[in-house]
Amino acid sequence: MIDRFAVIDIGSNSIRLVVYGAPLRAPTILFNEKVMAALGRGVSVDGRLDARAMKATLAALRRFRALAAEMGVAEPLTVATAAVRQAENGEAFLAQIRETGLAVTLLSGEEEAEAAGLGVISGFENANGIVGDLGGGSLELARIKNGKVLARASFPIGVLRIAALRAQGKKGFERQIAQFLKQGAWSGAAQGLPFYLIGGSWRALARLHMHLTHHPLPILHHYTMPPQAATRLVRAVARMDSITLKAIVSGARLGGLGDAAALLSVLVQLLQPEQLILSANGLREGLLFGTLTVAEQARDPLIEAARAEGGRQGRFAEHGDLLARWIAPLFETESAEQARLRHTACLLGDIGWAANPDFRAERGLEAALHGNWLGLTPNGRALIGQALFSAFGGGSERPTILAKLASEDQLNQARCWGLAIRLGHRLGGGVGHALEQSRLLLIGERPLLEVNSAIADLRGEAVDRRLKQLAAAMNPKSP
Repeated sequence: MIDRFAVIDIGSNSIRLVVYGAPLRAPTILFNEKVMAALGRGVSVDGRLDARAMKATLAALRRFRALAAEMGVAEPLTVATAAVRQAENGEAFLAQIRETGLAVTLLSGEEEAEAAGLGVISGFENANGIVGDLGGGSLELARIKNGKVLARASFPIGVLRIAALRAQGKKGFERQIAQFLKQGAWSGAAQGLPFYLIGGSWRALARLHMHLTHHPLPILHHYTMPPQAATRLVRAVARMDSITLKAIVSGARLGGLGDAAALLSVLVQLLQPEQLILSANGLREGLLFGTLTVAEQARDPLIEAARAEGGRQGRFAEHGDLLARWIAPLFETESAEQARLRHTACLLGDIGWAANPDFRAERGLEAALHGNWLGLTPNGRALIGQALFSAFGGGSERPTILAKLASEDQLNQARCWGLAIRLGHRLGGGVGHALEQSRLLLIGERPLLEVNSAIADLRGEAVDRRLKQLAAAMNPKSP
C-alpha cells in the first residue's frame, strides 16, 4: 500500500512541492514548499514565458525532485497548468522540465477544473455546489454533487490577468466576466448552493474577512462567509493601507488582492451563491484523491484522520472505535452528524495521556480546534474540543472560545460525550477488554453500567464516581 505521495504543481504564480503521508484519504502534509516564480506574468504581457521566471522554475524543480527522492518518493506527480498551457513557448519549456528527470503532464483547463472539483470533494462531507479555483493565469469552475464532478470549465481570468480586464472600467469588467460565464451557462449556477473557494488570493481575502469580523478561530478550511462579504472586501482592500494589510495577509498576495476581491464580487453577482466556503484542498489534493480506489474515496476523511492520530498518540490503537460503540447506547437519539463527531472524539479520546497531567484537557482542546482536520466545521471543532476537554478532566468551567462557536445545549451534550469517554477509560485503564466485558445502558434518563463477572474486580469507587458525574451531566435537574 502506498503511504507517501508527492505533487509538484507548476502554476502561473507559484511552483510548489507537497509531500503527503498516510492515511492518503486524509493526508498528512509531511513537507510543503513554494517558490513564487510568476511564470504567468510574461504570458499576460507578450504571450511568452519570461526567461528569468523559467530559470527560477527549473532551479526549484531540480530542488523539489531531489527533496522528494530524499523523502522516499522517486517519481512525484508533476503537473503544469495555465501559464505553460497558454504560452507560445510552453512546449519548449516542457521539454526543459523533462530534462530535469521529471515526467511532467500539461493539464488542460478542463482537467485542472476536474482536479479542483475532486479536491473539494475530498475535503468536505457531501460537498454540493460550485468550485472556483483562482490561480495566476486562469479561473476554473466545477459543479460537484454526490462525489462527482458534473461540469467543468476554465477561463483565462487569473489574478495576473484581472488588472488588464479591470482597465475597461467597472461595467466593462462585469460584462467581460458575464460573457465568459455564458459559455457554459454558469450564470446563476450556484443559486441556493455554496461557492467553494480555492487559491491563495481568495485565502488571503478570507484572512482579511476573519480580521474584519473578529472570528475566533483562524482555520481557513471550511471557513464560511456570506455572499455580501465579497462587496465588503472590495471596500476594505481599497481603504486599507499596505502596512495594515501586510499585518493580516501574506505580502506576496498584496499586489493582486484588490483584483481578486473585484472578481469575487462579480462572480457572486453572477453565480448567486448561498454562501462562500474556503477550501484548503484544491488541485493537488484532487490529483491525490483521483489515485485512490472507489472504496478509499468513500471513507470519511475526518474519521480516517482521527483514527490515524489516535493510533499514533493513544496507548491502545484499537480502543477508539470500541469506545465509540460502548458509549453509543447513551446517545441513540442524536443525529448522524452528532454521532460522527462523537465517534471522532472517541478516536481522539486518549491523545492527551502523555501530556503534563495539569494540561491534558488543554491538549485535547487544542487538538480539536487547531488540528488539520477535513470535513469539519468550526462548530464541529468546538464540540469535539468540549468532549476532549471534559474527557481529560477539564472540569465544568468552559473555555471561552467554545461559546463563540457552539450553543450552550450543544456544548452540554458534548460534555456528556467527554464524561462517557472518561468513564470508559477509567473502567479499563484504556484497554479494550474491559469494554468488551461490560455495557452502558440508558434507563430513563440515567446511565447504567453493567459488568460481567469476569471483570467484577475492575468496578470500584473511582468508576462509580465517574458514572455519577456522567449521570449528573446527562440529567442535571435530577436530585
